Amino acid sequence: MAFLPRSYAWGNFSVLALGVWAIAHRDSIDAVVMFLMGTVGTILTDIVHIGIYYPTRDLVILDVLRFSAGMAILNLLLKPASCFFVYQMYKERGGDYNVNFGFPTVSRTRDDYQSIDQQDQESARPANPFNQAQDKPARAY
Repeated sequence: MAFLPRSYAWGNFSVLALGVWAIAHRDSIDAVVMFLMGTVGTILTDIVHIGIYYPTRDLVILDVLRFSAGMAILNLLLKPASCFFVYQMYKERGGDYNVNFGFPTVSRTRDDYQSIDQQDQESARPANPFNQAQDKPARAY
């Protein structure tokens, strides 16, 4: 990190510490959420840091600066993949992130499905919660 400021290092090392915490506490969903949000936040701050502090005025860029910039850009390119894997870990631990943006979605679960025919049959006969035998009235001839 030859050309990047200390804030770049502090941000990435703090997110790394959150990642260690998320791995160490296997039952904590909060640790995974904080690691995921920290990684997303460092993606944005890394873009700003690299954009502002990249040395462009020097015609000859030292090999140390070039290597440092290459590793920072590689780190930035790999962070979306790590966000995907952290989100999968979040879902495995039982996290449920439901955000509805108004787009229709297709669900494969049929937990809330109720047949129309079944609904008509239930409304036609009286409720019998304990499945008791019902006495039929005697027919008058």
